[in-house]
Amino acid sequence: MEARASCPAAAPLVERQFRVLVGVTGSVAALKLPLLVSRLLDIPGMWKRRSDPVLHIDLRKWADLMLVAPLDANTLGKVASGICDNLLTCVIRAWDRSKPLLFCPAMNTAMWEHPITAQQVGQLRAFGYVEIPCVAKKLVCGDQGLGAMAEVGTIVDKVKEILSLHGGFQQS
Repeated sequence: MEARASCPAAAPLVERQFRVLVGVTGSVAALKLPLLVSRLLDIPGMWKRRSDPVLHIDLRKWADLMLVAPLDANTLGKVASGICDNLLTCVIRAWDRSKPLLFCPAMNTAMWEHPITAQQVGQLRAFGYVEIPCVAKKLVCGDQGLGAMAEVGTIVDKVKEILSLHGGFQQS
């Protein structure tokens, strides 16, 4: 949904509509996506409908914020290296870096602890992207340790915080 005023900056804060683009990768944490999207839709001013598919440039222009949740090890490596071989990585590569991009790493503990992972996460931070750190818990594979995607509530709270800093979003 678009802002209802002719000039978005002039729109009353309660009428301002925010558009969040959620990127999803092949991590098992993608199972949390329905809950995450449901909770994001509860944020006042958030979108309420689904659009037809559009090109990566249209998506980057459309969104006020991009959230990649979960960000698996494969896509982390691609983004850190500048590889853009699918719609998600193309949107990220074309992303307007004056707008916030948040990412939620999610992978097996052994993958998380590999030395390349810290380098790749550091590269995304150097691009100006905001990490929502993974957490330690028992993973689906049975391993225990860091690598699980942050809890949905943590992610939603961070999105609210960033939106409040980048556009006057008022938290309820």
